[in-house]
Order: sequence, then C-alpha cells, then structure tokens
Amino acid sequence: MIEFSGTGILLDIEGTTSSIDFIKDTMFPFVRKELDTYLRVNWDSEELNEALELIAKDRRSQSFAEWCGGQSDKDKLQKLVRDEVIKLMDEDAKERGLKQLQGLIWKPGFKNKEIIAHVYDDVFPALQDWQNAGCDLRTYSSGSSDAAKLFFGHTRVGDMLYFFNNHHYDTTIGLKKETESYRKIAENFHVSPNKILFVSDVPEELDAASKAGLTVALCKRPDNRNVPKEHGYPEITSFEQIEVRRMAPSPIRPNPSPTVSVSSAYSQPKTFIRTRSRA
Repeated sequence: MIEFSGTGILLDIEGTTSSIDFIKDTMFPFVRKELDTYLRVNWDSEELNEALELIAKDRRSQSFAEWCGGQSDKDKLQKLVRDEVIKLMDEDAKERGLKQLQGLIWKPGFKNKEIIAHVYDDVFPALQDWQNAGCDLRTYSSGSSDAAKLFFGHTRVGDMLYFFNNHHYDTTIGLKKETESYRKIAENFHVSPNKILFVSDVPEELDAASKAGLTVALCKRPDNRNVPKEHGYPEITSFEQIEVRRMAPSPIRPNPSPTVSVSSAYSQPKTFIRTRSRA
C-alpha cells in the first residue's frame, strides 16, 4: 500500500490504466485495417494534411512536399504514406505525426463503437476516490492528447473524461523519458513537483520524472513487460493500493515584515509517499 499526501496524480495510460494487450491487439490492428481507406477518403482534409506535415518533419524534412521528393501522383503518395506508417508501427515508434494520424483513424472507430477502450476494474473507483479527496487528475501518453480524449470518452465503463478536466499531456510537451517534460508538466499543475504522483509501468519514465522532483510509483499489471528488480521504486499492482492522504495546511501567521521572501512562498507541508504492508 502507498500513502500519498500530494494534490496531483499524473497517470500513464498503456500498461497503467489500461491493458497493453488491448492497445496491441485491438487499437493498432484497427489502424492497419483502416489505413488505406482513411487515406483515400480523407486525402484532401485539413486534419490529414496536418498529420502528414508532422510525419514529414519527423523524417527531418521541411515539408510533406519535400519529403515526397516532388511526387504528385495521388496513388503513389498514398502508398508512400502507407508504407511509412506501417514501418513506424512495426518499429513501435512514438513520433508525433504517426500518433496524430493514428488518433484520426481511431476517431470513427470509437464514435461508431467499433472500439471500446479497456480500463482495469480498479481504475474507475480509484479515480472517484482520488477526485473526491480533491486531487487534480491528469494523463500523459506517447499517443496524441486527442486520442487520449477519445479513449477515456469511450471506455467499457462509460465516459470517464470528467475525471481529468481536459488535461491530457502528449509528446508536444516533451518525450516521456526526458526530465524536462516533467518539469513543464509540474509548472502546468502550478504545484511543487513533489506534490504530483506519477504512475507508470516504465522505469525509464519514472527515472525522468523523479529527477524532475515528482513522486513516482511503478505499476505492474499482468501483461506488462518485466522490469529489473533493482529499479528502486514503490510498486503497485492495482490503484486500490494508492491511498491519498491530504495533510492539513499550516496555520497562517502574520508576517511582521512587509517583504515576502521567495523561500516563504514555498514553506508548505512536505509531500510524503509511504509504503506499508496490507493488513
């Protein structure tokens, strides 16, 4: 059991709130199945063009036109894009253009209920408890923020978006294994970093978050990859094992000096995370 006294909880999605197998066996195959049709039907759409520009920039080209090498035949262009997308998916790439395009393809799948997002049984009641305790709940995914909204708006237990108040971070704020990304997220929370608990199944992400000052916990779900035993982080197998405890604020005392020092602005109770065995 983990006891946490902070005010914000940041959640990874794949392997933490939801099964890796669902992403791998349902969502990714849907993209592969619908890719050709989506490109053909939406080729001239603004949304698709934005995703294609990002794909080109991820390939270090200035524009989609440059990346295509002057090719103008629509069928050949679509095949070029298709081949690149399949290649990136085979490599499990986390690039922005790919993730944005995947989100566009998933959108009708979620809307038509061809895809219903999996969440673990413990997630919904835990989010309720944490929200009732006054926690600010947010997600951070290598997928697009739009895809995260689709995901939590269409889960097997219904619409869960209201838990997150529209706060879904993606790699536009930075890569998940980079410390600076978590510094930016902490600034966006408007709280001290140690008052944010980041939960993920990836130790390298926890490394980056802890260096930024966040409190962290490793989530070990049944279908997650094995991690080194010496990772050094508190472990959970269910969100039931996270208990939020809000510490009472310090009493406000009058300041005899008209000048407020920088250090005094942060003189709040320390956040703690404590592990204890379950009774």
